[in-house]
Amino acid sequence: MAGTSYNDIDPRKKAFIFELDNVLYPEKDYIYQVYYLFASLLEYTDLSDAKQTTNLMIAAYNDKGEAAVFDEIKAKLNVDEKYRSNLEQLMLSAKLPLKLLLYQNILTFLQDVVLDRKKLFIVTNGNPLQQLNKLKQIEWHGLEPYLVCYFANETLPKPEPDILELLMKEHGLQRRDLLMIENSDIDRLCAETTGIDAVNVKDII
Repeated sequence: MAGTSYNDIDPRKKAFIFELDNVLYPEKDYIYQVYYLFASLLEYTDLSDAKQTTNLMIAAYNDKGEAAVFDEIKAKLNVDEKYRSNLEQLMLSAKLPLKLLLYQNILTFLQDVVLDRKKLFIVTNGNPLQQLNKLKQIEWHGLEPYLVCYFANETLPKPEPDILELLMKEHGLQRRDLLMIENSDIDRLCAETTGIDAVNVKDII
């Protein structure tokens, strides 16, 4: 049910596990800013129209997915293939113009967890360099000291349960202690495989 707050959660839970993208913040807020930076780079080097390039990249992302974006601007704007690696590098390490903002209800949820002296974990799939870059650019409102992050790709990506088994071992936690806040079939399957409870983030935001 939408509008689930921390107070609605089983008080016996001791730790909460979050994915990063589209769970803590909207992933498009990162990707769109990278497209803006890349389009600005092209405007500077090739005198193209940054606004037109940005809009085309965003449209391609929404219609065809992230993997198709460069091919789309290459086909429609004659962007040189040599710039593909620039976009890939920016995706990993861009310094964004604006901070990434947490979903408001998620921020409140995180703050309530901390006030209740429970544990917060981020367990994220994806390139660890990219995910770390995103984490550094989120406006955490002072929550940083309470966050412990695991990059699943450094062991085995979710839905494989290895990363959660490691987390429980390192922090002395049992399956019944954990609640995963998820937004994908991958995370649901991971929680199911590990034997822990899960809540869809849409129920919170």
